[in-house]
Amino acid sequence: MELRKTYFRLSVIFCILMTFSSCNAQEKIDSIPKEIQQRTVGKIVTKLDAKATLIYQDKADNYWFGSKDGVYKYDGKSLVSFTQKDGLSSHSIIAIQEDKFGNLYFDTQDGVSKFDGQKFTKLEVTENNSSGNKWRSEPDDLWFRIGWEKRGPYRYDGKNLYHLEFPKNKMEDQFYAKNPNAGFNPYSIFSMYKDSKGNIWFGTADMGVYRFDGKNVSWMYEKHLMETPEGGAFGVRSIIEDNDGFIWICNSAYKYKILPDNVEGAEPFSINYKREKGLAKDEKEAEYFMAMATGKNGDLWMVNSEGVWRNSENKLIHFPIKNGEKNIPVSSIYKDNQGNIWIGTQGGGSYKYNGKSFEKFKIN
Repeated sequence: MELRKTYFRLSVIFCILMTFSSCNAQEKIDSIPKEIQQRTVGKIVTKLDAKATLIYQDKADNYWFGSKDGVYKYDGKSLVSFTQKDGLSSHSIIAIQEDKFGNLYFDTQDGVSKFDGQKFTKLEVTENNSSGNKWRSEPDDLWFRIGWEKRGPYRYDGKNLYHLEFPKNKMEDQFYAKNPNAGFNPYSIFSMYKDSKGNIWFGTADMGVYRFDGKNVSWMYEKHLMETPEGGAFGVRSIIEDNDGFIWICNSAYKYKILPDNVEGAEPFSINYKREKGLAKDEKEAEYFMAMATGKNGDLWMVNSEGVWRNSENKLIHFPIKNGEKNIPVSSIYKDNQGNIWIGTQGGGSYKYNGKSFEKFKIN
């Protein structure tokens, strides 16, 4: 009888200890931020890579910074680094997008990585003989480049990733006659832009500008868009639409009023446009831009190796970005959900405009 009582007492004590231990462990878990509890990949770091040249803000207001060494997520409190070890297709990030469900997509040189908040998965390209590999467009489609050496873009409809090809234009034969041993694809996509009407624009390395309106692929070419006045190859690295509906293409020489297309003959159809004077006296004085964005009041913001340029009342205002006396080249620009202007530099980190000047972004 005494032995049974002893066993009973020990059982009660064991249960109490297990309950206390369990509660204690739960308290420890509860003390950890939910974001860290749920995170299955990534590493918390304290410093943003100076090579982080791309900026993106998702629907939940988290900031993402793309670099040549992966991508960073900043939620206002902690900074998390993601690399190929976590499932990214490549360390080098070309662009960042988000779908209507809140999934993030990272365009890289080696494929597109989808991030659902828990893990990365690589989108597989649908075979070329698929019926989906035709030029078409739906409002929720996402468009990717996957590097710079392809002949056309990739379209993702939420289920399949299709590779499309630009129709051949008359400049191709001239290009290869002049450059028989060219080390790059002249159709390589340097920039993509979706205008207010849903048209998708593509700036290429040497084949001018393509536009897809959901039905037809059209095309335009002007030599000054491909080459600087000094004769250097530039390519169409940026395209944007201003508040008046004009399209600006990679430099300040001209702006373009797009007219109804004349869709006759074989693709690519010629884009029907009217060219008007831009912000420069002539092509020789034009500034060339790596990227462009529109500000809160409709001003154009543009960036290049000399810093940031703002078009205010048809005048270019220059904001040099410096490290001491040395200018830092700027390669990207972004307007966040609150309308703030951000820039990404080449090796100098990311900056945010405070209303007067650009301040370097630092983790609190």
